[in-house]
Amino acid sequence: MRALLGVGLPGYRPVADDTWANDRDDVMSLHFFALPPDLPAGLDDGPALRNVLTHHTARAGGGLIEASVKKLGELPALRQILKLPLPDRPNGQAFIGSFTVPRAGCSTVVKIQALEQGMTGMREAVVLAKVGPQDYFRTHPYAPDVQGGLPFHVADHAQWDAEFPDHPLTRVRRALDALAQAVSVTPDFAALPPFAGPVARG
Repeated sequence: MRALLGVGLPGYRPVADDTWANDRDDVMSLHFFALPPDLPAGLDDGPALRNVLTHHTARAGGGLIEASVKKLGELPALRQILKLPLPDRPNGQAFIGSFTVPRAGCSTVVKIQALEQGMTGMREAVVLAKVGPQDYFRTHPYAPDVQGGLPFHVADHAQWDAEFPDHPLTRVRRALDALAQAVSVTPDFAALPPFAGPVARG
């Protein structure tokens, strides 16, 4: 089913079906899943949703930077930004942003991925020098008890994006903001029964 319209963004060119890339090798992709969403809570239960997603991302070796419910078209969507270590490199991170639009029996996801290239860690080093070590690392606001994964720190906050306009995290946020303005939902997808939360399994 075609669920979203207007996914293409300026500067992105088609490279495969429902996949686009730009000159920085940032990749945007569109996915449809004909299965009930595997979200751990309903979109109206933000604390539970963010807590479980934080633990899930940490178990995968990454870190959840942001998670919130926003409108995509006229439907509520889960907006996430997370970071993952690059598996084939000694350092560097991938930043992934997504909108997940769940319905009762299916979902659609639009995703942006940007990788650190060349010298890495400059944003983190500059912010650390500005705020000091005592204020740099923070307890994760969504899950204070989370263990493992990549640490939560202030350099990932949006307040630093203007100072680092070419950083992959900034590019991911910028693309998500543009998608929120550009994307619309097809009437057939919008008419499907809404997602009310995970189905209990006995």
